[in-house]
Amino acid sequence: MESGAYGASLAGGAFDFMSFIKQPQTIVRILSWLFSIVVFATITGEGYVNPSHLPDTKCMFNGNDSACGFGVGIGILAFLACVIFIILDAYFPQISNAKERKNIVTGDLVFSGVWTLFWFICFCVLANQWSHTTEVAGIPVDAARAVVAFSFFSIVTWALLTTFAYTRYRHGVNDIDQGYTDPANDYSTPYPSTSAYPPYPTSGPEGYQQSPFTPQNQEHPAPYQPPS
Repeated sequence: MESGAYGASLAGGAFDFMSFIKQPQTIVRILSWLFSIVVFATITGEGYVNPSHLPDTKCMFNGNDSACGFGVGIGILAFLACVIFIILDAYFPQISNAKERKNIVTGDLVFSGVWTLFWFICFCVLANQWSHTTEVAGIPVDAARAVVAFSFFSIVTWALLTTFAYTRYRHGVNDIDQGYTDPANDYSTPYPSTSAYPPYPTSGPEGYQQSPFTPQNQEHPAPYQPPS
């Protein structure tokens, strides 16, 4: 694959679905997408239980509804972000403008770094609340452990996505430093020189050019006739 700006091929090439799926960044992003589904779907479906001594449902993590809400929010936003960035990754090689590529890579780098931190906080909160949960009667223990485990796995996958985005960002900066020219802003092609045009035909002595609008009858004027 011919290299272009920010670690992608030059714009205009055909989209190869199999090559796209086999890319490490795509595989890790799909895993992050699946892990986020496990976290928020498990909490939404099984995370709220109804203890026998309470009339209302409570979060299975020590009855802390904030812990469940935080996990659901982080998981849903991560799910949506993965979908958006997968689409952008597929469309990325078709973008010829280096500035647009830089904006996408920078957004990916910032979001992946922030979400790595958020998943770490989510894991710490859920693991801490689960360790303080003493009453496990009626609580789906396997579901709670799965949420904690996949929160930890999400830290790893989003950290890898941050690394991939940083690598692409550095690749693009190095390309620009080495004289990469944005095809959308390439003004280096000179205008055609005047020698490319045929010379204008001239007549008469050297250095004299007859006006193209001179009437033909002015070359042989009629003889003077006195008025009658």
